[in-house]
Amino acid sequence: MALSLERIDTIATLANQLFSAGNRIDDVARAVRAANPDLKTVTTAHASVMAEDPFREENGFDLHLVDGNNHCWLITDKPELATGLVIAQRDEDE
Repeated sequence: MALSLERIDTIATLANQLFSAGNRIDDVARAVRAANPDLKTVTTAHASVMAEDPFREENGFDLHLVDGNNHCWLITDKPELATGLVIAQRDEDE
């Protein structure tokens, strides 16, 4: 299942709203999962541990796309291969 750019925009908007309202990253991930139950992977990380460049940078967090089509999932920059995402929270000074 591919993620369209419009859908990525919708997910980013939801995450932005939740972070702006003071929600913690785990709560943001739960809300994104609930709004997108067909995604295979919605997980969190700290941006400092992500080795790959983010697909999209937002205010305070990055979105990394996940390709889970094979046995192991990989970070991808191709929405057409994406089956999920990582929400990577940045520290305030990043």
